[in-house]
Amino acid sequence: MSRLQVVSGKGGTGKTTVAAALALALATEGKRTLLVEVEGRQGIAQLFETEALPYEERKIAVAPGGGEVYALAIDPELALLDYLQMFYKLGGAGRALKKLGAIDFATTIAPGLRDVLLTGKACEAVRRKDRGGRFVYDYVIMDAPPTGRITRFLNVNDEVAGLAKIGPIHNQAQAVMRVLKSAETSVHLVTLLEEMPVQETVDGIAELRAARLPVGRVIVNMVRPQLLDAADLELVRTVPRTSLARSLSAAGLGGARRGGHAERLVEPLLGQAEEYAERYALEEEQRSVLSELGLPLHELPLFAEGMDLAGLYELATELRKQGLREMS
Repeated sequence: MSRLQVVSGKGGTGKTTVAAALALALATEGKRTLLVEVEGRQGIAQLFETEALPYEERKIAVAPGGGEVYALAIDPELALLDYLQMFYKLGGAGRALKKLGAIDFATTIAPGLRDVLLTGKACEAVRRKDRGGRFVYDYVIMDAPPTGRITRFLNVNDEVAGLAKIGPIHNQAQAVMRVLKSAETSVHLVTLLEEMPVQETVDGIAELRAARLPVGRVIVNMVRPQLLDAADLELVRTVPRTSLARSLSAAGLGGARRGGHAERLVEPLLGQAEEYAERYALEEEQRSVLSELGLPLHELPLFAEGMDLAGLYELATELRKQGLREMS
């Protein structure tokens, strides 16, 4: 199984929630995971109901079986200071540059450099070992930028080509790409059963494949429960209204007389059924589009009352039920 799990998706699909649930699911059985945030939104801290994450690896949860989830919010400016210290031993001079605004200036005018720093920090965590030669983290999960930017974000080697042909920046980009284009990495895309998110997923996968980046799975999030199947919907379309009214009366929902409560329920109920049938057809159409991608699909349920920490653990359990150990 890939040790770097990158999670992307169109805005609003819940990619941060899925990334957090994935980190929890992978941390079972005593494993240790690192959940990395690169967009500075502090979405991970909100999900785990903790204070804002600093630029350091901090334990934020314990998974079933004693596993641990750590989290890191990567700050590109501080990552650049680390980089300057690592390769140029600037130390205090680097901190002076930050005070002068030079660090912010560098990461703003050179977005390719910014992405190298962000992905490089995650890849360093993937490769890091303790004194005993064991990996510090069993898995690193990256809550990555949205689908529309994910290929450019991960394909950092192309991004820095115009910045440096040789030297430490070039070497760092090459080292990052060796991880990102290897079997150590999988890029999963989160979507909804709606036309726009599905189309963006299809386009994103095509771009990832063209860049030879390793595509993993498609995770359909916030799937509403199936109330009626195709056979039920056909029955709703064909059953006579008088028969439906009699059935409602037999169930104790209104009187049997004409114009009674049961008959007044028929049209609203059929209207709701028609709305459900339309949504059902659209969702099945989107499932068909996703199935044509030739990738494994996971579906996670919608929590009608919103997502909280308990819901996050439920999603992690659902991922494990759906063969998480086979995700690659």
